Amino acid sequence: MDLKSTSALVTGGASGLGLACVKHLLSVGANVVIVDLPSSDGQKVADDLGKAASFAAADVTDPEQMAAAVTAAEKNGPLRSVIHCAGHGGAVRLVEKDGSPGSLEAYKKVIDTNLIGTFNVLRLVAASMAKNEPVDGERGAAVLTASVAAFEGQIGQIPYASSKAGVVGMTIVAARDLSSKNIRVNTIAPGIFDTPLLARLPQNVRDSLGRTVPNPPRLGVPAEFAKLAIQLLENSYINGETIRIDGAIRMTPR
Repeated sequence: MDLKSTSALVTGGASGLGLACVKHLLSVGANVVIVDLPSSDGQKVADDLGKAASFAAADVTDPEQMAAAVTAAEKNGPLRSVIHCAGHGGAVRLVEKDGSPGSLEAYKKVIDTNLIGTFNVLRLVAASMAKNEPVDGERGAAVLTASVAAFEGQIGQIPYASSKAGVVGMTIVAARDLSSKNIRVNTIAPGIFDTPLLARLPQNVRDSLGRTVPNPPRLGVPAEFAKLAIQLLENSYINGETIRIDGAIRMTPR
């Protein structure tokens, strides 16, 4: 799919992996709507990136807010691509140190954002794309974000790991479901990336994390994630895949 002059939407686009994707989409000539929380720097980011970028404040779990974001993207022309990066972590143990059961509310919160939020975004974007006229046999393409934790979740990551495993499980089914609409769906499962979340850690801790990656022995760079996301949008024969980008890391239990 040729992304030049098309309309694209990126959730979690105000920072980290999402922002890198926004920049790469702009570099290939797309018009991009950045979707992020009202409390984010989304508006400032959009203003700094120029007229081809705009901001729509939305919580990915909110149907009305996300529908408004999709409508905003449609104003730039037919919406043909989405990169869904929004999500968050959260530690929950099945049995806490004091012997009490792990928090069900904390678990639900992560599932709500990472899994239900992904479904909400995908269903709304797909309904928009389904109205497009096909170009070279395609109406649109979606890139979702999972994690290597979907396969090797660490102790305390039950909410995050299970939510991301749900995204992996969603991918092939969504691709099959939307095949009749000429819409492709792929997922990226990133390893340890140098995002604002990790930037809060001391440099020696970040360096230590990087050394756990077999090759190259460093943290991933958001631009590397973005390059893969753009390739998944552009390459019309990649569909229903979950692709790891992790330097061959396999997470240990702790």
